[in-house]
Amino acid sequence: MAERRSGVAEGLGRLSEWADGHLSLLRSLSAGMAVAGVLVLARSVRLTTKFTSALDIPVEFVEKNVKLRGKIHHITEKGLEVEHIPISIPFITWIQRKWQSKGLLLVRLAGVELAPSGMAWLQQELKPKQVIWFQLLGRENLALECLVLVNKGRFLSVCLNEEILKQGLGKTARIEGLQHDSRLYWELHKRLLRAELKALKKNKGIWKEESYSERIKEHISSNKFVQTLKQFVSWLRRFI
Repeated sequence: MAERRSGVAEGLGRLSEWADGHLSLLRSLSAGMAVAGVLVLARSVRLTTKFTSALDIPVEFVEKNVKLRGKIHHITEKGLEVEHIPISIPFITWIQRKWQSKGLLLVRLAGVELAPSGMAWLQQELKPKQVIWFQLLGRENLALECLVLVNKGRFLSVCLNEEILKQGLGKTARIEGLQHDSRLYWELHKRLLRAELKALKKNKGIWKEESYSERIKEHISSNKFVQTLKQFVSWLRRFI
C-alpha cells in the first residue's frame, strides 16, 4: 500500500515538473501570439486609414508602388483632386471614422505633359464621384505621381496616362519619383513612348499635320518679299 502511494506521489511530481517546464513555453507562445495580433492590427489600421494628404501616406507604400482606390472630385491644371477610399473592416473602420480628418489627394498623371486639349478631354471622360485606382510611383511635395486606372466594364480597365498619349493629347515626360536608372522606370517609360508613337503615326491630336492650304499660307506669310511689300504698303498709307 505504501509502495502504491509513493508511486502515485512520484507520478504527480513528474506531472507537476512537466507542467512547470512547459508553462514558460505556453507563456512565450501567448506573448508571441499577442505581438503578432498587434502587428496584424497595426497593418489593418494602415490599410483602413483614410489618407487626406500626400504626406500621410507611409513611405513604404510609395516605395512598393501600392495601388489605392479613390473618388474623383475635381480636375484642375495641377492634377486630379481625389478622395481616398480605404479598405473597409467593420469594427476598425467604425472607430477610425470618429477621428479621421477630411481632405483630398492631389494625383498627377506620371510621365505625361498634358496639353490644353488633354485637360478638356479629361473633364469630359471623368465624371464627378467616379471611382478610379491610382498606383503610387512617387511623391513630390504635396502631389502624388501615379498611374491612373479607370474601369471600362467588368473586366477591362484603361490607363489614363497611356490613353492621353494615344489620343495625342499630351507628350511623354520624365516620371518623377522613380529612380531613372531603375527597371520599373524604363518599363513604364517605354510603355508611354509606344502610346505616344501611335498618336504620332496616326497624326492625332497635337501631332495632326497642317493641311496643304495652311502650309502654303504660312509659307507665303513668312516670305521676305511679301513681308517687305507689306511694310511698303503700310508706309505708303501714312502719306495718303
